[in-house]
Amino acid sequence: MDYAFDHAQHDRAAHLRKDDAWRAADVDTRVLVIGGEHVATVGGQGLRWVTMSEAPEGDWIFLGIKHDVRYAAVVVQTVAPELEPVSLRVLGPSITPDEASLAVHAVGIARWHQIHRHCARCGSVTNIVEAGHQRLCPVCGAHHFPRTDPAVIMLITDDQDRAVLGRQPSWPEGRFSTLAGFVEPGETLDDAVRREVMEEVGLQVGEVEYAGSQPWPFPSSLMLGFFGKALTSDITVDQDEIAEAHWFTREEVTEMTASSELLLPPNVSISRWLLQQWHGGTIHGTWA
Repeated sequence: MDYAFDHAQHDRAAHLRKDDAWRAADVDTRVLVIGGEHVATVGGQGLRWVTMSEAPEGDWIFLGIKHDVRYAAVVVQTVAPELEPVSLRVLGPSITPDEASLAVHAVGIARWHQIHRHCARCGSVTNIVEAGHQRLCPVCGAHHFPRTDPAVIMLITDDQDRAVLGRQPSWPEGRFSTLAGFVEPGETLDDAVRREVMEEVGLQVGEVEYAGSQPWPFPSSLMLGFFGKALTSDITVDQDEIAEAHWFTREEVTEMTASSELLLPPNVSISRWLLQQWHGGTIHGTWA
């Protein structure tokens, strides 16, 4: 696959997390400074790695090892302006797959710590353990682990090989994407695809084929990509999650993206990759 965040390039080396063992050896360690979804950069284009001694005070996350170099992140409230912070959403397309796999690992865990500071069992403030990969309640002893929310994202086509795309109510005119939604408890992924499509645009879906996945740490999703075949063609939008939806041919996508009449997701997203696999040609432009 050729979208960002799609390959894990580093060894997470979980055996070094306990008791901060990863910090014990005198080895080269590179540190990424994170605040929310913003990371330190070099000129707003690539990740800025600092040494342990240069890193500010904050919560530590050990990311792993790559080519005998250890990687970590330090989580702060706000990344200092001199470190040129940029949202990972924006930075994603301009960094290498190696950097993307490290950054998405770091930001995903950092966002989890940000919003899960209290014990879900007794409400007490928890402590960070296992080099940032767990939280431990000092009162009731409960262990808490990073949360991942599975979500399906699907490109649905009909018997004419047209693709259905939708626009959320908050999006400007002309911005469209593939359909998506969270998996519910007790539901298979295939059924989640069929349910979400029916709820959002009123189409019945038959065959569903898994295509690929992408971690999306904004804040904690795992996007599971699918292709699906519609058994019906009359679109009825729910006017809640979807304000507008239409069938598009490949020719329409080519022409409308070239004229900026149609704006599709950026290359960093699995949505764009699904569209590209179906389209097979040149899709112009992207969201700003």
